[in-house]
Amino acid sequence: MQTSDDSNGRRTALLYARLIDPGTGLDETGGVLIEDRKIVDLGPEITADSVGDAELIDCAGHVLAPGLIDMLVFSGEPGHEHRETLSTTSRAASAGGVTTIICMPNTEPVIDDVALVDFIMRRARDTAQINVHPMAAMTKGLKSEEMAEIGLLRDAGAIAFTNGKTSLADAKMMRNVLAYAKDFGVLIIHHLEEPKLAENGVMNEGEVATRLGLPGIPREAETIMLERDLRLAELTRGRYHAGQISCRASLDIIRAAKERGLPITCGVSINHLTLNENDIGSYRTFFKMRPPLRSEDDRAAMVEGIASGDIDVIVSAHDPQDADGKRRPFAEAADGAIGVETLLSAALRLYHDGSVELCTLLRALTANPARLLGLPSGRLAKGAPADLVLIDLDTPFVVNPELLRTRSKNTPFDEARLQGRALMTLVAGRSVYNYAEQRSS
Repeated sequence: MQTSDDSNGRRTALLYARLIDPGTGLDETGGVLIEDRKIVDLGPEITADSVGDAELIDCAGHVLAPGLIDMLVFSGEPGHEHRETLSTTSRAASAGGVTTIICMPNTEPVIDDVALVDFIMRRARDTAQINVHPMAAMTKGLKSEEMAEIGLLRDAGAIAFTNGKTSLADAKMMRNVLAYAKDFGVLIIHHLEEPKLAENGVMNEGEVATRLGLPGIPREAETIMLERDLRLAELTRGRYHAGQISCRASLDIIRAAKERGLPITCGVSINHLTLNENDIGSYRTFFKMRPPLRSEDDRAAMVEGIASGDIDVIVSAHDPQDADGKRRPFAEAADGAIGVETLLSAALRLYHDGSVELCTLLRALTANPARLLGLPSGRLAKGAPADLVLIDLDTPFVVNPELLRTRSKNTPFDEARLQGRALMTLVAGRSVYNYAEQRSS
């Protein structure tokens, strides 16, 4: 992350805000005082008269919350810079109120070596506006043949381990990964898709796929892999996180596992919370993703899981693809959609329709991912990093892909009507995005 020396020793006070700390349930009117890149005080006693010579920012009653933490982001760097770079990803993230991203290892070359972890961290420091942490591959080259050097990669800075967009089909290898990871206390994040069941499928199996004449991927491709993984997690007691669940049956499995006391967590993408298979319509390839968009009943189940707390984390599943990859027949088009910039606004759909309380929604975007990854951010508290987002909950807008800061424009929210957005994003007490300034420029 790019830093500026002028943030050292500078005092900034954000006043007259609705303070929300999802981790503690705090919801009150007050202010936040920032000094030396950290929160030094907060609450109703923080006023213009109490903060001395600090720079004053009037929040005008808007929500001030911890910056969002996105646990599942694909960046094109290295190897696919024409799709996205760490710089463009970070600019898009800051515009969406995201202050920390976790990068997947699906790059060229794959992030399975200490030198590549170091490369990502150095590039992020040099070019990114926000905090960037790399995930490393749990098998070399993501080929599921040989386990990566998990201990060395963790020591180099890898924050978690994954097999990227593919599932690790070899149960013995998965057992070994979980057992080895347990010794180092690291988190394993896994994509759920039984390869043979999903083979050649391009969307959710069911009536809509039949009507469109497209080969489907059954929900069982996800649930079978999830059931296997949870059995192995129970066997090894390794820390396991299901990267994206997408159907009601998976949620039921997660609930049962948590009731048994297993050390497991799960996430869901913003796409599977707000979209369903019907959105594919006339073969719209921006809605082609893995896991595929499911039925409306499955989408509603995902929302229920966030509201109940059974689903721990919401991710963008940001996956930039260029025009050549998307402007193809649906079955041939690349999987993936961008989402880091629209994550917050799309998530607020669930708040505005009354499905999920605001604090619960923000918890899945801040405190929970911070807890899983061992990050000091994701909270409003004295001594915490001043990674913050000021949110206007109400202003409506229409998504214009051309105005998005990402290099690729494959958004499923093209021309969608959203309500609520980030007004200001601060990282280590420094403003990295200001909506008012962007609008006037």
